Amino acid sequence: MKRLLQPRLFSILMLLAAVAVVAMMSAPRGVGGTASTPKSSQLKRQNARSQWVYLDDQGHLAYKTVLRGDKIMDFSFAGYGGGGMAIPWVPVCQTVSPSGGDDGDAIQAAINAVSQRQLVGGFRGAVLLAPGVFHCKEPLVIKDSGVVLRGSGAANDPHNNTIIQMTGKPHLCISIAGSSTMRTVGNPTLIADAYVPAGSTAFRVADASSFKAGDTVLINHPVTPAWVHFMGMDHLVRNGKPQTWISGSISTERTIGRITGNMITLDIPLSDCLDARYLNPPGSSVIKCDNTGQISQVGVENLKIVAPAQVVSINQPQHHALHIQGVTDAWVRNIAIVDTINSVSLSSDTRRITVDNVQTSHSVATVGAAKPADFATNGTQTLFNHCSSTGNNLFYFVTGARVTGPNVLLNCTFRGNGHIQPHQRWATGLLVDGCRVSESGIDFMNRGEMGSGHGWTIGWSVAWNCLARSYVIQQPPGAANWAIGCQGTPETDVMPFGDKTKAPRLPEGIFDSHGTPVMPPSLYLAQLRERLGEQALKNIGYASRVGNSRSH
Repeated sequence: MKRLLQPRLFSILMLLAAVAVVAMMSAPRGVGGTASTPKSSQLKRQNARSQWVYLDDQGHLAYKTVLRGDKIMDFSFAGYGGGGMAIPWVPVCQTVSPSGGDDGDAIQAAINAVSQRQLVGGFRGAVLLAPGVFHCKEPLVIKDSGVVLRGSGAANDPHNNTIIQMTGKPHLCISIAGSSTMRTVGNPTLIADAYVPAGSTAFRVADASSFKAGDTVLINHPVTPAWVHFMGMDHLVRNGKPQTWISGSISTERTIGRITGNMITLDIPLSDCLDARYLNPPGSSVIKCDNTGQISQVGVENLKIVAPAQVVSINQPQHHALHIQGVTDAWVRNIAIVDTINSVSLSSDTRRITVDNVQTSHSVATVGAAKPADFATNGTQTLFNHCSSTGNNLFYFVTGARVTGPNVLLNCTFRGNGHIQPHQRWATGLLVDGCRVSESGIDFMNRGEMGSGHGWTIGWSVAWNCLARSYVIQQPPGAANWAIGCQGTPETDVMPFGDKTKAPRLPEGIFDSHGTPVMPPSLYLAQLRERLGEQALKNIGYASRVGNSRSH
């Protein structure tokens, strides 16, 4: 037995040595501890351990908190159905073939016919667009629950795929639009805790007697002069004119999971902290709400949208691809988009949306310094998975004003001189997970007076195991932003505009294991597996492991 083991042991040792040599030869190199700008083919494969989120000895996720108890939130609630739910394949009820002329009326008539059907299990049916080229001069509108618009494929060959050719004046190609109206019910109760950490699910209120488990509520973060001053956003001036950052309040919609005395536990963590020092008066509060008019269980899939190339600025009329508003539980998947501007956008009244495998490309760049965004979310619990954009002079992905997470950008690839850059006026709870921006950057930053006073754009957000040319990760007052396991060059900057020669460098965010990817490979998938099990990964097309590979 001993003689048999010795050659086997020798072979194993030789194999391990060979693997180590290959790893050293293929690893990207930096100078003096500064991250190099690696090409995607040079992506490091060794995995370190983050101090902020890591697998403990039992294989469960553990989280490090900052001084006041804030932590990286659980992002796994993002996506259709609240994360981890398979997108259904809805039966076809109407089929439309191209006519050779304008096809908009025929497609809309089919959508309207399906919209009149009864809901069965939440769905009415799908409209199938046969292979070929459809010409449309006006928007196609889905405004009822349970309706799906499906093409026959998103590739270039019209014999086997569906191509919508946008014609006529600039317009939106496809609109999914409910008529959402949010109203509050009853009286609010004040949050009694002096500090509610970001990433937490529970807090005490002054009086919980009017609430019960299952209630939909709004958690209101008032925008007070004291908080705006604390954030350093009360001195924004552009061209001699004062700029307004944000006003009113920042509202987060949640469902009450449990009540114990005056302690309320929510279904989903909060993406921002609530600090009574700066929010009183009037103080943070909770109030029941009712959102009427939203539609659900709607989708667009398997088609290509082509617009005429547009050499315009963002202030001129443009062709747009797809806009979603007033919707909960919807999807856009397997879509190719060519030469639209501000291509895919989700409004503030959208929730639990998946945008999966949507590819945008541009043959010409938008004119001017102001840039459009290919993907934009103003909603919450939105997941952009395996999307891509190729083009210049644009933002690949942005968030809007007062956006609360979780929102996730997962395994997306962007090519050109654009940026992933939350865009304006305080969003929280964004995860950029496993994304590739090898020619440009990922920015969690203060945009200063840009865009009429965007100021601090993002807090409590994470870039996880990403590859980019550069990172501007800045630390807002009272919040944190992280770049964990990322590769690329960290950059520091001052707040844009004003006299940059006199402005101090803005505080740098948290860089952890920079230059070396960490375990788990995907934070979103690891959190999803921890919460719902491996089947949840399979449901969204990933292998049953905490990795980045898809199972199809």
